[in-house]
Amino acid sequence: MKYYDEDLAYVHHTGFGGFARGVAPAIIEWLKKSFSENKLVVDLGCGSGILARELLQANYPVLGIDISPAMLDIAHKEAPDARFVCESVFKTDIPNCYAVLAAGECLNYLFDEDNNPKALAELFKRVYAALEKGGWFIFDVIEPGQVTSGAPERTFMEGEDWLVMAEKSEDPETSILTRRIITLRQVGESYRRSDETHVVQLYDGHQLRSMLQKAGFEVELSRRYGNYQLRNNQAVIVARK
Repeated sequence: MKYYDEDLAYVHHTGFGGFARGVAPAIIEWLKKSFSENKLVVDLGCGSGILARELLQANYPVLGIDISPAMLDIAHKEAPDARFVCESVFKTDIPNCYAVLAAGECLNYLFDEDNNPKALAELFKRVYAALEKGGWFIFDVIEPGQVTSGAPERTFMEGEDWLVMAEKSEDPETSILTRRIITLRQVGESYRRSDETHVVQLYDGHQLRSMLQKAGFEVELSRRYGNYQLRNNQAVIVARK
């Protein structure tokens, strides 16, 4: 199974990096409410390192975790002063820290076959144990209702040297979203095609709030990162130890 292979990782970084840049100011503002600079932040599903770069510029050391080697190849260049580990967020060791982030719906992805509500509850417990008192766990998820028509939906996007076509379908009984993604990336005078299928578990934000409260967190549910508004059926969860 591919996890954002070379071409899709490139497209995600160059064409969709605005999300990480958009949410960074609100995240940093939350962190500065409690902690001074130079406190470790763990970035789960760190992707191409855009958020890590913003955190470093705010003087927070960063440990980034991601399952995609291609994403981390970009991240090392984007945020060379951060430390990165290529591993599943559901299996990685989380060190003692002052904040854990998981921006960009990474907890929805079923790249790890053990990603299920039970595994997610265990992750919440491990994050709680790793955080200092007053520490933050901030993440977002996509919820059921991504495909409203009932039939598969297709989208098309292009950049200067790439083109992406995607088809997504949703099973309302299992709350499973399947995305079939075809990427065309320019290489020289030709275009190279790559195909990936991403399967994600859709979670209700209110359900996750209850799970986090059981783990010991104080929790707020939102639909935005500060001034950055998310799309419909997406939730931001701001939890504090």
